Amino acid sequence: MLKLINTKLLIAILAALGVIASAAIYQSHQAAKAAAILEQQQRETEERKQEDEAFRKRVEDNKKRHNSAPGNEGKTWKSYIP
Repeated sequence: MLKLINTKLLIAILAALGVIASAAIYQSHQAAKAAAILEQQQRETEERKQEDEAFRKRVEDNKKRHNSAPGNEGKTWKSYIP
C-alpha cells in the first residue's frame, strides 16, 4: 500500500515538474517572439525615418528649384516675341 502511494506521489511530482517545464518553455518562446516583434518594429521605424528624411529632402530641393524661377521671370518676358 505504501509503495502504491509512493508511486502515485512520484507520478504527481513528475507531472507537476512537466507542467512547470512546459510553462517555462512557453514563456521563453513568448519572450523570443516578443523580442523578434520589437526588433522588427524598430527596423520599420528606422526605415520610416529614413524615408521621411528622404521625402523632406526632396521637398526642400523642389522648393529651392521652384522658388528660383520668379527671380528669372522678368527676363523671360522681356525676350518674348509674339
